[in-house]
This record gives sequence, structure tokens and C-alpha cells, in this order.
Amino acid sequence: MIIERRYDIDWLRVIAIGLLLVYHVAIIFQPWAMFIGFIRSDEMLENIWKPMTMLNVWRIPFLFYVSGMGVYFAIRKRNWKELLLERSKRILIPFVFGILAIVPLHFLVFQRYYNMPLGYNAHPAHLWFLGNIFIYVLMLFPLFFYLKKIEGGRFMERLSLFMSNPIGPISITIFFILETIVVKPQVFELYAQTWHGFFLGLLAFFFGFLFVYAGKSFWQTILKWRWLYLGMAVILYVMRLMFFELKSPGYLMAFESNCWILSVFGFGYKYLNKPSKILSYLSQAAYPVYIIHMFTLYTGAMIFLPLDMSVALKFILITVFTGITGCLIYEFSIKRIGFLRPLFGLKWRLNKSRKRKIPSGTTKLSS
Repeated sequence: MIIERRYDIDWLRVIAIGLLLVYHVAIIFQPWAMFIGFIRSDEMLENIWKPMTMLNVWRIPFLFYVSGMGVYFAIRKRNWKELLLERSKRILIPFVFGILAIVPLHFLVFQRYYNMPLGYNAHPAHLWFLGNIFIYVLMLFPLFFYLKKIEGGRFMERLSLFMSNPIGPISITIFFILETIVVKPQVFELYAQTWHGFFLGLLAFFFGFLFVYAGKSFWQTILKWRWLYLGMAVILYVMRLMFFELKSPGYLMAFESNCWILSVFGFGYKYLNKPSKILSYLSQAAYPVYIIHMFTLYTGAMIFLPLDMSVALKFILITVFTGITGCLIYEFSIKRIGFLRPLFGLKWRLNKSRKRKIPSGTTKLSS
């Protein structure tokens, strides 16, 4: 059976991870960087934080949406045991390995940069959201497989109909608003290892699944109304910038976040749903590069921050160094050394004879 692949979702995942790398580099040049465990530059680039705050309200929720969509694609060709095994290999193993072997690297670079005593206590650091995703899979897979069982029934028909108008997709924001009212996060954008981040991620993961489950009506709606969602997001961001000093009430932040996300999905569906050799490479590289990026980022900071050059040039060089070094490590070690591949969420390399058995017209769906 030929299974459709959603190239736009693959592209958006790659782009989101790339933006996340830039966002983390920008933190180095903020006065509060050390309070969240980042190396801090002596020279600031505080103006760059305004566009970063536009990104910050949707970057992490977006990844949870995409992860929920990936589970929908995965269960189309797996039973529940196969799903749990596959997600354990792709998420749990890299999560545990990262805590034991990858996170310590950037902790040690940080300690060396500041001449601190070397030491490490197990910590998820930037990999925290992998742990969340695995928990979400455990919590929701019975419901997801039940929905798979009744696929094509009355619930799916009603959901598809509800998603066929512009109010349908944006209406799920009600649940995100309720989350901010109940949890009362002090900072909306503080997701890592907080109850706010956990519940917001759970909602995004669940609705990401439902969006794809609803079928073409969802995608046709966000395609048609993408400019509306983008316009609402821009208005809410400008309001936050001008009237709230970038700290809108939680309910407005939740609404803005989902407007950005729906518009991104809409534009992605319009322009990115096409294969390319670059995408084939980047979709495999993005996950390992993300896992190791804090180590390459801190190493870049240690190299370039002491140099006598403009602060803007330092920002550019650290960003380029982080991306290129991560890709080189992926290309010449993670990708090519068999036992490393599963530790970074990649499949064991297929041998040539097995590759020849795969029909050339078959493509796999995002998972």
C-alpha cells in the first residue's frame, strides 16, 4: 500500500527546530541568561528579544502539535504494542541517553567557561519535552486507538464538519485559556519542567492528533483562512508589544499562540507540501542536531564571546557555528556509526539487499 507523506509537516518540524536554535543563541545576549543556566555575553543584544518573544509564544506548543500529528500517522500502520515500542526507541532511548551522555557535555562547558568546579547531577535540560511526549503517548494511546477504531464514524464526520469553518480550528483555544486560568503560570513562555508546560503540551499534543484525524476539512480551512489567523496573531503581538510590555494576560497569550500556529500550518500546507533532497536530509538530521545543539552552542559561545568583534557578528558566528557543527557531527559520526543511530532516535541502517526489496513508489508518512 502506498502511504502519503506530508512533506509540509516534515518541513515545518525542521524549520521549528532551526528557529529554536536561533532562539537559544539569542538568550546568550540577554542580561538574564545565567538565571536559566545559559552562558551570558558581556555585551547585550536586547533589541533582538522583541522578535524572539513573537516566536516564543508558539515555538514549543507547535512542536507538541506536530508530535501529536506524528502519532496519528504512526498508528495508521501500527498496533498499540508496535506504537509503544517505536516511540520508546525514538523518544525514550534518546531522552535517557541524552540525560546521561549529552546534557553533561554542555554543563561541563558552562562550568569551564566560568571556572566553576566540574560536576553533574542528572538533568533533562533542553530534552525535557521528549520526556513529556513519551508520557503523553502513554496517557493518550488508548483514546487514540479507540478513535482509530471508530474512524469514519459519526464522531469523525461531526469533527470534520466542525473543522470546515474558520471558527472550528481556533475554537480549541478555549482549552488553552482555561489552562492558564487554572494553572496560573507566572510566565506564559516558561514551559520547561513546569506544570504549565506539561498541560499546555498535553493539549497541543492531543489537538495535533485531532486536527489530522479530522481529515482534509481541517487543512482546507486553515489554507483558506491562513491570512485571517496570521492577521489576528500580528494584532495580538502588536498589542502585547505596545500596551503590555510584551507580557499580555495569559488568555491573550494563549490566543496569540494558536493564531500563529494555525497560520504556520496553513502557509506550510500551501507552499511546503512537496518533496526535495534537502528535506530528505534535514528531516533525518534535525532531531540529532537538536539533541546535541546545546553542546555545540555553548562551545561556540566559549570560542567567540572572548573575541574582539561586534556583538552582532558574535551572534551570527555562534548561530552558524552551532548549526554547521551540529550537522558535521551528525554527518560524520551519528549518521555513520551504527550503534549511535538509535541513541539519537534514528533507525538502524538498512542493508542494501533490504533496501532493494522496498517498492520504489512507496513513501512513508511522517511519524
